[in-house]
This record gives sequence, structure tokens and C-alpha cells, in this order.
Amino acid sequence: MTTEQRENTPEEAGRRHRFRRNPALNMGYRIGVGVVGGLVLVAGIVMIPYPGPGWLVVFAGLAILSTEFEWAGRVLKFAKRYYDAWVEWLKRQNVLVKALVLAATGLVVAVTCWLLGAFALVGGWFGLDWAWLESPIFGSRG
Repeated sequence: MTTEQRENTPEEAGRRHRFRRNPALNMGYRIGVGVVGGLVLVAGIVMIPYPGPGWLVVFAGLAILSTEFEWAGRVLKFAKRYYDAWVEWLKRQNVLVKALVLAATGLVVAVTCWLLGAFALVGGWFGLDWAWLESPIFGSRG
């Protein structure tokens, strides 16, 4: 749906009319939508490999952006189509493939926790000062 088509609805026309009349307000509104939608989108992309609502947050960010930017609406449709195709493909796979996908997801989570120092933090609570628990990014605690 184009911006012009969205503006034809009474509620959209009422909300956006005063912003569209003033170029500075219109630009500020579009920048605000871009910043908020962009931040939500980036947060969702970061959350994708982890258990939880990663894809939902990605779709929410794209939906926010699509209220002002047509390209975001096209990307949202594209992402939904391929996400649905991925889910359907995964449903058709045997238990071994599903287990491998689950193991790969678990590996991404474990490596991220190690890189961020979560293992060293928890190990410290139990008096475990093993060198391999230390994050290569944040170095030693001492």
C-alpha cells in the first residue's frame, strides 16, 4: 500500500494532515519514525539467533518503518514470505535435521555467552577460576 493510499483512510488523514502541511514537521516525523523503526529492527536482528521473539521484533521494526517508507513495506512482505517458507521447510524435515538446527542455535547462544564473559561471571560465583571460561574480548577479571 502506497503512502497516498494509506492517507486516504480517515484516521491516517487526520493524524498526518498537520505534519504533511509543514515540511519541517513532516521531515521530523519521518526521521523519528526512521530512528525508532531502525532501532527496533536492529534489536530484532541481534535477537534472531537466540530463543525468544527475534523475528517478531524484526517484523515489528519493519512495520514501524513501513508506515512512512514504501521500501520497508516491500522488505516486510519479502521477509514474511521467506520466514514462512523456512518454517514450513523445517516442519517437513526429519528429527535429525531439526536436532541439527537446534544444536546450531544452541552453539550460537553458547559462543555468545562465552564471548560476553557470562561463563566467567557464573564460574566466579562458584569459585571456578578456569582460564577457558574467560572472555577473549573482555580479558581476565584480575
